[in-house]
Amino acid sequence: MNLLELHGVHSHIGAYHILHGVDLAVPKGQLTMLLGRNGAGKTTTLRTIMGLVNASQGNVWFSGQEITSMRTPDIAGKGIAYVPETMGIFSDLTVRENMLLAARSARSHEGFDQKRLKWIFQLFPAVERFWNHPAGKLSGGQKQMLAVSRAIVEPRELLVIDEPSKGLAPVMINSLIEAFSQLKSSGVTILLVEQNFNFAQKLGDTVAVMDNGRVVHSGDMAAFAADEQLQQSLLGLAL
Repeated sequence: MNLLELHGVHSHIGAYHILHGVDLAVPKGQLTMLLGRNGAGKTTTLRTIMGLVNASQGNVWFSGQEITSMRTPDIAGKGIAYVPETMGIFSDLTVRENMLLAARSARSHEGFDQKRLKWIFQLFPAVERFWNHPAGKLSGGQKQMLAVSRAIVEPRELLVIDEPSKGLAPVMINSLIEAFSQLKSSGVTILLVEQNFNFAQKLGDTVAVMDNGRVVHSGDMAAFAADEQLQQSLLGLAL
């Protein structure tokens, strides 16, 4: 069963036609990797799912409901969390205040779901360690962990995450791999854009590859990881 589906989605940014009929399926309870060369349309696909870019043609379906024309807050309210490449951290606020802004059901620290907060601290110990520190003082990897923590501070059905490993040290990447594995085991569905192929093949259940605003390949991640010729033709990778 697919939790998210895109059918023939076209998107424009100004005068530029970016997506040229994207067909994408994200199976429920799995981690789907969205891969492709720079400029292939991956980020625009995520932004179109979230309503930040309007689809000029085609349909987006989530959990059996069409969300194509919904406003971004309403899409988020359906249980979709988006972590952009920029992470969107409020640098002048503390880690706690950043988390509180994302926890719509909480008005203060006491309002957090303490059981869920403890689970997040287990996934990302740095979030607890720097709880009262300004978020702008965190390292790149710690900011990424905060960004994901904000996305899951309340239960979500789908996480949409853009290039979480970009610019991170290997030790931070390994921590993210472990955290995403645990999130997936908890039943969360994840759609992940990633340039680090080793990161992708360790985590992905399914894969979709984009080129020139279209999905040109989709299937099992393990099979794709085993086919170096296909990787070379679609991504220009030589592993």
